[in-house]
Amino acid sequence: MLFVGQRGFWDEQQRVAKLQEKKPILTHLTESIPWETFRPLLDKGYSQERKSNAGRKRIDPLILFKKPMLQQLFNLSDEEVEFQVHDRRSFEEFAGLGVMNNIPDATIVAFFRERLRKAGVIEELFEMFEGYLRDQGLEARGGQIIDATLVPVPKQRNNREENKGIKADRLPDGWDENPNRLQQKDLYARWLKKNGINHYCYKNSICIDAEHSFIRRFIVTPANIHDSQMLPMLLDPENHDDYVWADSAYAGECIEDLLSLGGFEVASIKRARAITLLARAA
Repeated sequence: MLFVGQRGFWDEQQRVAKLQEKKPILTHLTESIPWETFRPLLDKGYSQERKSNAGRKRIDPLILFKKPMLQQLFNLSDEEVEFQVHDRRSFEEFAGLGVMNNIPDATIVAFFRERLRKAGVIEELFEMFEGYLRDQGLEARGGQIIDATLVPVPKQRNNREENKGIKADRLPDGWDENPNRLQQKDLYARWLKKNGINHYCYKNSICIDAEHSFIRRFIVTPANIHDSQMLPMLLDPENHDDYVWADSAYAGECIEDLLSLGGFEVASIKRARAITLLARAA
């Protein structure tokens, strides 16, 4: 028996059909991108894994790969993309999951991304994805928005000498003798004080195209690296529009000189909390 307001099986089918008729961007990408071409590179993330018939079957790496793609497209953290895949039908369908599938949590996705990084294929994967976006007419347009966000990580419980070695980019004495302990240590995150609050984190610097709101370029650094140092690597020469927006972290004479060397001309600088740098290509 169905009560008033209770959805049945056919209601759910009609909902899915209506979403597909509207052809949202994720549905378009699901249908148009040859996702299997990514698999040879994705399998390298498991290349060092010992094969065994015991235990649960591994999660399809293509499903794990699509979640970082959602992060790139919509600037989401690991926890946020996990929530959105649970909450939004379009995200769930894009990831290749159905209502009967278990959704990989943020930790599993983070471990898989680290596997790809160690295998040296993550940059190539993102470049392939960017190429397919261009093939679908989703070129970077409307100018560029440059921004940086902090990505918190668990605080480390190290003594003073260990922290001294980490800051000097040196592995503390004895850590290499205990691989299990070393796996639990973060050697690259750094402390940063912002608005009077100390954060132990990384910094994710991104370039978003203003037309589609897709992240076209990103760089992850320790938090103590200043935002402006990443600007040369973030600027996208393939964006069809001339304008660049960024906040006050990217303002200053050295930035203006950099933009001039790159063929940009500073149109105006507004020292405010929101958009503060407006550059126009010469």
